Amino acid sequence: MGKPRPGLKLVDPASGRELAGSVEVPRSSFGRGLGLMFRRTLPTGHAMWIKPCNGIHMFWMNFAIDALFLDRAERVVRVYRRLGEWRIVPLVWGAHSVVELPAGSLDGLDLPKGHQLQFVQS
Repeated sequence: MGKPRPGLKLVDPASGRELAGSVEVPRSSFGRGLGLMFRRTLPTGHAMWIKPCNGIHMFWMNFAIDALFLDRAERVVRVYRRLGEWRIVPLVWGAHSVVELPAGSLDGLDLPKGHQLQFVQS
């Protein structure tokens, strides 16, 4: 499974807002497939970055999430807010990865297609 990478954060350079101060990256196919299933929660300020990935499901999820689909250059392809349990997100064309965050993490942010995000080491 994945571990939070020491100091890996997700930021929105345009607003200066930190979207996640601790980003977990699954390192195996099994970890990517398992994702956040069966967990009780995803704490505020945390995220899971699954790559490669261009579609997700919410089966066996115990909480809602916000999902950011990104291209290879970490630009927004599609945003899903407050995805509930047992939902399916079909394949997102052009996406190379997805960042899963606690529901509400993206509130108040305008994230149009092509908007640049950035993963940074602290």
